Amino acid sequence: MKLNARKAVWAFALAIAVTGAVTRVFAIAQCPVNGQNKTPLATSGILLFIGTGTTSGDRAALENVITSNLTFDYDTVNSACLDAMSVANMVAYKLLIIPGGNSITIGNNISSTTTAHIKTAVRTYGLHYLGVCAGAFLVSYAGGTSYNDINLLNGIWFDLFTDSSCGTNATKLCTETLSLPDGSTIVVYWEDGPQLTTQGGTWGTVVAKYPNGQPAIIQGFAGHGWTLLQGVHPEAPRSWGCGTGCTCDFGTTTQAEDFAYSATLISAALNGTVLQHY
Repeated sequence: MKLNARKAVWAFALAIAVTGAVTRVFAIAQCPVNGQNKTPLATSGILLFIGTGTTSGDRAALENVITSNLTFDYDTVNSACLDAMSVANMVAYKLLIIPGGNSITIGNNISSTTTAHIKTAVRTYGLHYLGVCAGAFLVSYAGGTSYNDINLLNGIWFDLFTDSSCGTNATKLCTETLSLPDGSTIVVYWEDGPQLTTQGGTWGTVVAKYPNGQPAIIQGFAGHGWTLLQGVHPEAPRSWGCGTGCTCDFGTTTQAEDFAYSATLISAALNGTVLQHY
């Protein structure tokens, strides 16, 4: 069944278009208020999860692309406040982004009611979903009670992508050359992310492939909600460096090109745009 040794993975996040220039980041992670669970109304179209299990580095990377490349507003929500949100609170947004981190820790720090609410918001009411690494793993079917996953695709799950060239350190951070449907390539960061061949069923279309041909980014409708899942980090700044024993070789790919590709993915997730695919 699902890979038990599933690693801590980075989840990518996604944004929604708001007319006009960026004003500020709207933080909604203020609940409970005076002992009562209260969730403010959405002030933007994008809800970025920043709760326990996500990494500050990937959150910051996504925020940078959302504000600098796309000039979108977004709200943030932590684990406790996400637990306080109803389905109606969630579908007040257009896009939910779950960034990188440890998918097991993310699931362990929100309730099963919350993962069920996310599934309902996406599949029934059309909330868009962007998951990067951990966020992609989090949509999986748990196959039991070990993980509090969303089961967004009704029984489908994903395995870890293995790259033996990235050394043996516990946290593998290196680069992967992705093949794109137009025949071009782009080099991006990868850190213990999934390969997105669907296990337990078929779903979606492949937007980008790892060097061995396995899917690195996939897209499709989960019920009524447009969903984009990625196992890599084009949003990552070069300052992330590489893990011990790993090699970061971006070739001719520039930082600006990676950020632009990340912006394309986020915008597509937000707007339900079907990207060119295999």
